[in-house]
Amino acid sequence: MTLPAPAPILRAPPFPGAPVHISVDLAGVSSTTDALALVRKARVGGTFWAEPARLDKPATVLIRPASALDAENLAATLDAGITAVALWIAPSQSVDPWSVLEGAGRLIVHGDDEWLALARIAGVETQVLSSGRFGGPEDDDATLDGNAFQAIANAAYFDPFTGKPTTLEATVELLAEWRRLIAANRQIAVAAGMAWWKREEIRRFLWVPEMPLRFARNGTQALAIARKHGGGVAIWPSRVSPGLIAQAREQRTPLVRVEDGFVRSVGLGSNLVPPSSVVVDHAGIHFDPRDPSDLETYLNGACFNPRLLERARTLRETIVKAGISKYHVGTGAAPAQDVPQRQPDRRLVLVPAQVEDDMSVLAGGGGLQSNLELLRRVRAMEPDAEIWFRPHPDVDAGHRKGAVADDAALQFADRIVRGGGMAALLDRVDAVHVLTSLTGFEALMRGREVTCHGTPFYAGWGLTRDLGEVPERRQRRLSLDELVAGVLILYPRYLDPVTGLPCPPEVLVARMAQARAPNRLGWVAPIRKWQGRLMAMLR
Repeated sequence: MTLPAPAPILRAPPFPGAPVHISVDLAGVSSTTDALALVRKARVGGTFWAEPARLDKPATVLIRPASALDAENLAATLDAGITAVALWIAPSQSVDPWSVLEGAGRLIVHGDDEWLALARIAGVETQVLSSGRFGGPEDDDATLDGNAFQAIANAAYFDPFTGKPTTLEATVELLAEWRRLIAANRQIAVAAGMAWWKREEIRRFLWVPEMPLRFARNGTQALAIARKHGGGVAIWPSRVSPGLIAQAREQRTPLVRVEDGFVRSVGLGSNLVPPSSVVVDHAGIHFDPRDPSDLETYLNGACFNPRLLERARTLRETIVKAGISKYHVGTGAAPAQDVPQRQPDRRLVLVPAQVEDDMSVLAGGGGLQSNLELLRRVRAMEPDAEIWFRPHPDVDAGHRKGAVADDAALQFADRIVRGGGMAALLDRVDAVHVLTSLTGFEALMRGREVTCHGTPFYAGWGLTRDLGEVPERRQRRLSLDELVAGVLILYPRYLDPVTGLPCPPEVLVARMAQARAPNRLGWVAPIRKWQGRLMAMLR
C-alpha cells in the first residue's frame, strides 16, 4: 500500500471547487537562504487560513500532543506554576498556527508535526518528543532550523493560474494576499442587497473557510444576523435602503460596501454579466467624495515602493496595449469603421455620458446630473474643439436613465459615437471631459488630458483639471503609476474567471486580453437585449 505524500508546508486554502495545488515535495531543489524570514513575515504555512485561536494571552509552554492521553501525560511533566495551553487538534478541527505560536515561549511537539517546522520559522523554542519528518529529540537548534528550511526549499512551486513553475517568493506573496483577504472577510457576518445573478461571485470574493456567506432577505434580517454574530453587513450600496444604513449606524453595526471594480468583465453588468472584480470598502466607497474611503487611505498614505510602481507601469501598459476597458476588450488598433476619422488640425474632445441616477453621479456630481447639460458646458469651454459625444451603453440598451435625443446632443457635439470599445476612442482623442465617469481614469492611463466637472475618485491628486469641489483630505500629489497602483492593485479584488480563485489584477487582465473570460450567465444576454429594447420603446 502506497501512503499519500505528506502535505507541503506552503499550500493553498480549501477554496470552493477543485483542490488548488501550488507546491509539492521535491528533494534537491534549492531556494533562497532568506526563506524562513520571508515565510515568517507573511505568516503563511500550515493551515494559516483557519480561524485564529484568540488566546487570552501568549502561552509560556504550548503542548501539541498526538492524543488526549498524550496531552494529560505531558501536562503532568510541566513544572508547577507554568502557564501551558494544551492544543489537541482532532483531524476534523483546524486552527491558524500563527495565532498560537507568535508570542509563545516554547512548543512541545512530535517530530512529524508540521508545527515543529512552523515554530522554528516563527522563532519559538521547541522540545521534540519523537523523531519524524521535521526533526528528533537529539537534534540541536541549527539542525531543526535546517530541517524547517529544507521543508520549504525542497519543494516545487506552481502558479495556480497557469500551472507553470514559479518561485518561492511569488508563492509566498500570493498566500499572503489570500491570508489578508480571508482575515478581512471574517469581519463580515452577512450580505444584503446582492443581486441573484452575481451571488456566486460574491461568495468567492467574501469567502471564509468556516461557513458559506449568508445572504439576508432584507435589511432587518441582515442587522439581526450581524448582531448575533458580532460582525458587519456587506451591502451593494445602490440596492439597500437609507433605513438600513441609518439602523446600522444606530446599532453600531459596521457596513462594508461592495461595488464593481474598475476592470470588471467582458460585458455589461446591465446584461447580467457577473463581475470578475469588485471593491470591498470598510470605510466608505470610492465614488462618494463626501466621506473617506479605503481608496483614499491608500492613495494618501501607501508606500509606493519601486516594485509596486513597476507592477503598476507594466499593468497599465498591458491594459492600454490590449485595448481593455471596464466592460470591454478589443485590439489596440480598432478597425477604421469602428472609430470615425477626426477632423485634421482640430482639437478632439470626448464627452462620455453617464447613467444619470448612478450613485457616483448623485454623490460626486456636485448637483449636475444631466448629460445634456454636461455637453453644453463642455462646448462653452471648448468652443473651437471637435466634440464627440458617447452615450452610455446601459442607457442605449434601454436599461438605465440618461438618454439624450440625438438632435439635442448635436446642438453641442459634432458627432455621436456608438458601438465598439471605449479604449479605441481614447486612443484617438486629445482630451476627455467627464462628470465622474471611469472613462477619465482610463484616459489618464493613455496619457490624455482630463477635465473633471464633478469629483471622481481620481480627481484631486494633481493629474486632472478639477472643476468640482475636491475634499481637503486629498493632499498628496501622485504620479500616474502611483495612482494606478492604488486604484488597480491595492484597492480592488479580482477573480480568475477560469479557475474561480482570487487572483492578482495581472491574471484577470491576461485572461481578458486572451479572450479567456467566460460568462457563466451567457444565456441571459439575449433576453436582456430584448428587454432593453422594450423598455426603450415604452419610454
